[in-house]
Amino acid sequence: MHDDIYDHDHPENFEIKEGEIVTEIEGLEMFSLKSVGIDIGSSTSHLIFSHITLRRQGASLSGKFKVTNREVLYRSPIMLTPYLSATKIDTDKVNEFIHEAYRDAGLTPEDIDTGAVIITGEALKKENAQPIVENFAKYSGKFICAAAGHNHEALLAAYGCGAVDLSKTEHKTVLNVDMGGGTTKFSLIEDGVVTQTAAINVGARLIAFDEDDKITRIEDGGRTMMQELGYRVELGQKITEKMKEDFGAYMAKILFETIEEGPNAPMAKQLMVTPPFVNYKGLKQVQHIVFSGGVSEHVYDHDAKSYGDIGPVLGKNMREHLKGLPKDVVREPVEGIRATVIGAGEYTIQASGNTSYVSNEQALPVHGLKVIQATIRDGESVSEALKQSLRKFDLPRFTSGLALSLTVNGVPDYQSVKRIAEGVAAVLKEADDPKCPLYLTLDLDIAKSLGGILKDELKVSRDIIAVDGIEVGDLDYVDIGECLGITEVIPVTVKSLMFPSTHGD
Repeated sequence: MHDDIYDHDHPENFEIKEGEIVTEIEGLEMFSLKSVGIDIGSSTSHLIFSHITLRRQGASLSGKFKVTNREVLYRSPIMLTPYLSATKIDTDKVNEFIHEAYRDAGLTPEDIDTGAVIITGEALKKENAQPIVENFAKYSGKFICAAAGHNHEALLAAYGCGAVDLSKTEHKTVLNVDMGGGTTKFSLIEDGVVTQTAAINVGARLIAFDEDDKITRIEDGGRTMMQELGYRVELGQKITEKMKEDFGAYMAKILFETIEEGPNAPMAKQLMVTPPFVNYKGLKQVQHIVFSGGVSEHVYDHDAKSYGDIGPVLGKNMREHLKGLPKDVVREPVEGIRATVIGAGEYTIQASGNTSYVSNEQALPVHGLKVIQATIRDGESVSEALKQSLRKFDLPRFTSGLALSLTVNGVPDYQSVKRIAEGVAAVLKEADDPKCPLYLTLDLDIAKSLGGILKDELKVSRDIIAVDGIEVGDLDYVDIGECLGITEVIPVTVKSLMFPSTHGD
């Protein structure tokens, strides 16, 4: 068993993907991509086109590529997401906005190598949200497509605004507060790891109005809070300055109290759209707070303009609450309203067939699996660690289209590998689809052993593909190819969402 776990061989074999320039440098040691990030939010939508350079890490041809340079080629204007009705996004206007952004950038869909389309917030609830994502994917080329729920959106914002990078660089606990149009998302980041996410139904566009102050949009959360304040609001009604001020001040109070100690007030509890943080000690455990999202522009007093919503009033009142904190607690984001992906990059790594496990080769190839990363620690429940990782992406249970990525601490032996297998099997029993294959990636060379225990001892009926030596992150996607000839090498392409860096790209 000892030899089975540790035996590992990485052949010096590398497959150049179609379209890459095969020279001594370009394609072997480095390559470049044009990428686009499309963000469709409940309040605003925008695109970012980027040029990404990747270089090989290490001397081995089986080493992975790492992004070494990201140059923003074009940032589109920020458009207020258009609606035909309370439940339907105006797809024609959004499509025209996308086409215009390509034209202004001097690019065509054929110029784009890879990218990401993200639809978030209240926009995700609209009846045509999923067709929009699918339409953009077909239009724009090779894409990561994500319809991000509240926890997933919090994760995206934490990376996109630079809060994760700040926490990792300074080894601090950082709270990211992403204030959008429909919701505010919270991410607790400890030493560079997003450990908890949550969201509350507080945002700038819960009530929106035109230039004559006639109400054009009312979300349920806005109606609830206005009723608590003693106001009755209806579409077409005029909103007064006092109503705006009272509403903005009330939302800021709820948010600050939630930041300070958690959602303890009855209204805060009612407005939570996810479970709150567990064992949150409030500002006692947080060294820095980073605000992001559209309202952050008002919190940091970067923008005083009104966009027909409560953003300026909400931001101003939040700024007043923050004045009571020590000076260095609140930090600026790398990106505020654009705290989102700037596209996607990809690099290829090799997994050895000698220690991988393939129960059925017909389950390969597979493309665009969302990575669900979990760290398996001694003494902790494997199934609970996996369930917690699924919840980060608003997934109540295992489903198709996922790759479970396990990071295993400690030195593995038969008992520890079987414990992991039992935890995985427990999660599979609650799965949506009883037949979809199980795709596993591991950072240690235990794939063959783990797959064997799942299939032979625990009698898991679904197909199992387990590959090792793979390094992935929270917001990665993977393609797993077919075994390559007699070598049994399994090529794995990791597609990573790209975010603005602290260097200002």
